[in-house]
Amino acid sequence: MIAAAVPRETGSWADMGAGGGTFSRALARRLGSGSRIYAVDRDRDVIASLQELATDGVEIVPVLADFTQTTSLAGVRGLLDGMLFANSLHFVAKPDDVLARLVTLVRRGGRVVIVEYDGRRPSRWVPYPISSARLREIVTTAGLAAPVITAARPSQYGGSLYVAVTQRDS
Repeated sequence: MIAAAVPRETGSWADMGAGGGTFSRALARRLGSGSRIYAVDRDRDVIASLQELATDGVEIVPVLADFTQTTSLAGVRGLLDGMLFANSLHFVAKPDDVLARLVTLVRRGGRVVIVEYDGRRPSRWVPYPISSARLREIVTTAGLAAPVITAARPSQYGGSLYVAVTQRDS
């Protein structure tokens, strides 16, 4: 699903709220050899399991951190080429505030890729759904360019799952 949003080139990315690493692995398959992915999660047990994810010349660096509370990532060298929020922003009551803080870690022109649900009611699994219509306001408030939806598919949990890409302009 993220193929159209992530360029096939070597880079340094962060997967924010990486969980078990599903999207970290997808990102690793998309990026070029020599890339580095910082897989960020607040769950110590999950982070320990991410140690083994490195694949095809792409290094995956587990980072124990709560992305909703931090403004930096331990071990990150320089600015990131991109940041991925796959099914993670819907756990944040004020996603524009979190994005505004974290986008400073992304180089000018770098990408921010967001995977979220459209057409879902709040639930314990998706407490703060971000509709594609609301996403534009969230990302522009955070100082990012208008988002472009690059993929969507029906979700087995109701509504649809979409991928949007935006970039840091300033």
